[in-house]
Amino acid sequence: MISQFISDVMEFSFLQRALVTSIVIGVICGVIGCFIVLRGLSLMGDAISHAVLPGVAISYMLGINFFYGAALFGLLAALGIGFINQNSNIKNDSAIGIVFSAFLALGVLLVAKAQSTIDLTEVLFGNVLTVKGEDRTLTLIVAAIVLIIVIVFYKEFLLSTFDSTMAAASGLPVKFIHYTIMVLLTLATVASLQTVGVILVVSLLITPAATAYLLADRLSTMIVISSFIGALSAVIGLFLSFSYNLPSGVVIVLVITGIFIITFFLAPKEGLLWKLVR
Repeated sequence: MISQFISDVMEFSFLQRALVTSIVIGVICGVIGCFIVLRGLSLMGDAISHAVLPGVAISYMLGINFFYGAALFGLLAALGIGFINQNSNIKNDSAIGIVFSAFLALGVLLVAKAQSTIDLTEVLFGNVLTVKGEDRTLTLIVAAIVLIIVIVFYKEFLLSTFDSTMAAASGLPVKFIHYTIMVLLTLATVASLQTVGVILVVSLLITPAATAYLLADRLSTMIVISSFIGALSAVIGLFLSFSYNLPSGVVIVLVITGIFIITFFLAPKEGLLWKLVR
């Protein structure tokens, strides 16, 4: 079966696009997910992934690539949450809930208006096998932007993530760094929509990073492990979905979850099994 899958990849261009896109998405979500997990912003990832729905609907109605509308609304959601949080006594989780629910409601309304042109199943759960050449190119561009920024500003991200007070005392623009990470999160989220959809993208962002957190004691190591898990899960999920005619996004998420469960029990230092043995 594996040999047949490899043969099909070599033969069919749509499968090649799906494979490349899946691996790239797994890597960039693994990288950004580490900062999201360590900063305690998992709920923010979930909010942005749902907030892009209005942008997807508007893009379809205008006949343009969904990436542009989704990115715009994702950024608006991130900025809106930050604005409410910094200009009122409302806590961050409440601000996320307000913006998230408003954008999601608007998205559902717009999808209902554009139902004849939108395949809601693909929007919600993704279908990497339908990735077009333009989508793959945009994904590669987003991946390059995300990875270059993380590499160039790695030290600043590291310090502000683990000790924001020290970072501010050192003269680092902590708020600007925070919003930069939110922009990168939005880009990674939008790029992932074709693969796992609006509903499941948060799993691709959070679960590989959470798994890596159980295995690593350094941020650099955590990023490498998280990226590898994301890419590996995407490849295995694509193989299973193509071989058994299953929804790609759902299968990828289940593969990631399976890896997390195994790690949760068997991780050398943090695994539950070894804790019980000790």
